Amino acid sequence: MATYTHGHHSSVLRSHSSRDISNSAEYLRPHLTPSTRLLDVGAGPGSITVDFAGLVARVTATEIDENALGLSRGLAESRGVANIDFSVEDVHALSFADDSFDVVHAHQVLQHVGDPVQALREMRRVTVPGGVVAARDADYAGFHWFPMLPELDRWLDLYRRAAQANGGEPDAGRRLLSWARAAGFVDVTATASTWCYANPEDRAWWGGMWADRILESALTRQLLDSGMATDAELRGISEAWHRWADDGDGWFLVPHGEIIARA
Repeated sequence: MATYTHGHHSSVLRSHSSRDISNSAEYLRPHLTPSTRLLDVGAGPGSITVDFAGLVARVTATEIDENALGLSRGLAESRGVANIDFSVEDVHALSFADDSFDVVHAHQVLQHVGDPVQALREMRRVTVPGGVVAARDADYAGFHWFPMLPELDRWLDLYRRAAQANGGEPDAGRRLLSWARAAGFVDVTATASTWCYANPEDRAWWGGMWADRILESALTRQLLDSGMATDAELRGISEAWHRWADDGDGWFLVPHGEIIARA
């Protein structure tokens, strides 16, 4: 098992809670119908999960432990969404029977697991023949930004080193197609999409969020405890995120790989 790099600090959740179908799973929308039974692996705070629930018959949300699962459970309850089930699961060994779901979805999950190919095998096993396994993951090595601040170069290097030390693969987006083929899928469509932060409001949100995350999240503790970075260095990176956000020419691109794989 890999260790989840981000953790669940409020600075992380305000990023993850902004995700929905339109900005994070649009590639999957054509495959959803009112009769679809959908498994959402690694539901996180549940914002995408609850969005799915408005389009399909039933959703099952999973997370690695009860604390993490409580985030999506709480959101569903607060919105009065009743067609979601919840289950603590390890994606490497799902408890569900074969052919249980029409669609199995994982957003920003495979980059954090110890064996993404085995995870995809399990996702395939619980999908009905002809059903869809869908995955979308960022590709950190493909991040681009302007202005070219050296502190942000250091931020990216530190994040990638921490994720790899945790047993994850931060450059998962480019690997999804190869992982799916290794898992036994033959019919795979690979695409890509991006998040782009370039207007003042988006820059303030993205830059401010990372300025906080580098100082307050689980990543912070790992970097300090491992000796990868010093407190002064992390504070310098946080300040650079604010400088980037305040720059009228600031621009940041986050590329994602996506796959639709037929079971």
